[in-house]
Amino acid sequence: MNLISVIVIAFCIGYAFIALEAVTKINKAAVAILMCVVCWTLLALGYESLAIPGFELGESIEKNLGEAGTTLFFLMGAMTIVEIVDQHGGFNWVRGALASKTKRSLLWKIAFMTAILSAVLDNLTTSIVMIMILRKLVHDKQDRMWFAVCVIIAANAGGAFSPIGDVTTIMLWAGQKITAAGVIQEIIVPSFIAFIVPTAVMQMHLKGELPQVVDKHEAEISEITKFERNLIFVLGVGGLCSVPVFHTVTELPAFMGILLVLGVLWCVTELVYRKKEEHDPLAKRVTKMLSRIDMATIMFFLGILMAVATLSEIGVLKEMGTWLADTIGNDYLVTGAIGILSSIVDNVPLVAASMKMYAIDPASVSFAVDGLFWQLLAYCAGVGGSMLIIGSAAGVVVMGLEHISFGWYMKNVTWIAFIGYVAGIACYWAEKSLF
Repeated sequence: MNLISVIVIAFCIGYAFIALEAVTKINKAAVAILMCVVCWTLLALGYESLAIPGFELGESIEKNLGEAGTTLFFLMGAMTIVEIVDQHGGFNWVRGALASKTKRSLLWKIAFMTAILSAVLDNLTTSIVMIMILRKLVHDKQDRMWFAVCVIIAANAGGAFSPIGDVTTIMLWAGQKITAAGVIQEIIVPSFIAFIVPTAVMQMHLKGELPQVVDKHEAEISEITKFERNLIFVLGVGGLCSVPVFHTVTELPAFMGILLVLGVLWCVTELVYRKKEEHDPLAKRVTKMLSRIDMATIMFFLGILMAVATLSEIGVLKEMGTWLADTIGNDYLVTGAIGILSSIVDNVPLVAASMKMYAIDPASVSFAVDGLFWQLLAYCAGVGGSMLIIGSAAGVVVMGLEHISFGWYMKNVTWIAFIGYVAGIACYWAEKSLF
């Protein structure tokens, strides 16, 4: 057995443990980090036998770590900004905007609000915010399950057309496979179709008036004023929305724009709190917010991206890409299959592998920047995860918060999400073929 086969086997074993996290009870971040180290160690011990042209171990690690770092710093900055806004009550207005008399009207408001917020923030954070709001608006458990399902589908669809709405689109954007304007222009309509069609089906399960909930007075998050809270919201969310503009104007990596927003927000909050009591236990300083970042998620992405990089360095991904192009040869079928697969296994390594399989080719319709393949990959990898409740970060967090079983979701929702997924692909095909 040669070295390439050993590395691929090590990667597949690690991938299997990640996919079976719910069964093994081993955190996927731990597996990803171990898989990364094992793959690179095997390569370091035997790369001379492979005789890879122009390969130098140290340079290879630095190059791939630099590529992964742009995504990781973007995620850490964005997560911190969202945490700051959330802890200061910036999303309280969403609850008021969702006030409805009927269950069906609330369902549609939930769908559109979730998709829009997911495009601006990210699907994971949006799902948490929306579920917390739903708990205050809908007390019937069975009804709330359908609203929660709507949140999963709409969050994944909304994140697919935004360069900052999903980890996979962030990866494609940071990797310069797509542009902010390109993905929004071409994917926004298919993404809306991907949640509008399922919502139209799901509303059949909801009938009647929505019991009105008495709004109880909520304590202030801290002693900051309403103006200060609104200022933090505008700077945080407005800053996130302006990152694509910053990237386009300056041509600096997207994570630099995120760090700019974080720096401004950090300075403003320090000015807000400098006159407050230092012992105020409710003060939400950025230094405290940094400790709330989900570092396990960051380490998972680091491990996955660096493990996939080893497959790229030994030429496995290039050969796989060539095989797919020669055997299937249809971008819609290839990306469609990737999307379906992303509902079973994590979409991050799938997208990372796809990015390594194919290089940017300005002369190609499929693989140029904003090419058909990259646009479809952004859509399919994001929306495809809705077909199983474990297929996306949004699905996993809602599964935990609302205790929705895998079997119930698969029986009642999988086919609905699939219809929306296929409808979106058909919409994209119509855009390219008819217009």
